[in-house]
Amino acid sequence: MPRRALNNPRQVPSRSCGCKGCLAKYPPDEYGERRPRRDCVGSWQARFRDPTGKQCSKNFPIEDGGKKAAEAFLDSTRTAVRERKYRDPERGKILLGKWWAEWWEVQSKKGKVKTRNRKRSVWRTHIEPRWAGYKLIDLEYMALQKWLTRDVRGYRTQCQVKRLLVQLLDAAIKDGERISTNPAEHLEITAPKPAKHPDDLKPPTEAQYALIHAALTPYYQRILRDFAYETGMRPGEYAGLRLHCVDEDAMVAHIKEILVLDGGRLCRQEAPKTEAGFRTVPLTPTAMEAIRFMTEKWKPKRTRSAIGDGYDLHVEELVFRGPKGAALNMNNLQRPWKRAIEQAGVARKVKNPENGRWEWWPRIYDYRHDVASRLHHAGVAEVDTQAHLGQKRGGKVTWIYTHGSEGARERVRTALTATEDGSGLRVVE
Repeated sequence: MPRRALNNPRQVPSRSCGCKGCLAKYPPDEYGERRPRRDCVGSWQARFRDPTGKQCSKNFPIEDGGKKAAEAFLDSTRTAVRERKYRDPERGKILLGKWWAEWWEVQSKKGKVKTRNRKRSVWRTHIEPRWAGYKLIDLEYMALQKWLTRDVRGYRTQCQVKRLLVQLLDAAIKDGERISTNPAEHLEITAPKPAKHPDDLKPPTEAQYALIHAALTPYYQRILRDFAYETGMRPGEYAGLRLHCVDEDAMVAHIKEILVLDGGRLCRQEAPKTEAGFRTVPLTPTAMEAIRFMTEKWKPKRTRSAIGDGYDLHVEELVFRGPKGAALNMNNLQRPWKRAIEQAGVARKVKNPENGRWEWWPRIYDYRHDVASRLHHAGVAEVDTQAHLGQKRGGKVTWIYTHGSEGARERVRTALTATEDGSGLRVVE
């Protein structure tokens, strides 16, 4: 191991200094006349080697501490290098936009399509326009907090922005500690959490569904009334259902993959929304009849093609398709659905309290709420309902999907109303 230099830190000659050494290094005839002085005012240079063995240095002007500051820096830096805690400040000067490009090169290959699309959308819409030109080391907590509070609207959007920033800057810490701390880690969500009225969350009544289904064309009645209403499967699940996943003898459907939209383009996803989405769904006779109708009409193949390129849908294997034989997506389901709810007279616009947009009620997705409520009122155990719907958390089935049965308000009113014979609820000591 080489001997440590005795002149470290050392004073560096200055062109503006008039001491004997600086005048010899920078003669007056070339660099202008300077007033002679006894003590040098040049910066003190601390030299060290980083963990890779590369020679590095840092200068400390006299006004910033000079020799003492350089010695203190050397002590702390040598300790950090020895303990493998050294962080090169130059690595933190990369622009956030450039760091995103490096980070996204890996992240774009991870996770599911919708997750990747959401992250890319959050970056382009919110973070990139404001922070892409900033260096990592220049990002500060308070500036980020003020921006999040002032410019990012909506509780859910703020949560998504914070989550992405935390992930992005955490990766910078892991990558040789480009930054020492994550300024986004303690950001506070200031937008109020939205709340909807229960009437805007509960599914249509049985009578309303009857009106909607009557307004659908016969073809979409097979898909929505006879299958979605009977099974509670997600639209992407029955859109991606292939004939080899249907067991007609056992009257079940095996959920193994789904169809999703990737930037407006339909593609296959090799796994359902969650791990719990892998399941076997029992089919009612009505749902089974809908599958037989589609099988007879489209004659799908029972082959099992590999996903490979997700955009190669292999429509010839799909059970449910659009009226012209194309794969189903939310667009060719939403159009007939909206016409049907308007014709049935049950449609209404509901303003989203978070983003201020108007949304239509009821939704196709409300079939899942209705199925969960029917199973709950029939006395089916919550764990079985959870398995049927493909929910990862059992409690979610109770507090999101199950709703009060019809006539519940009248039963409560009757129970609370005291009658002449003393029946009904009453205060007791």
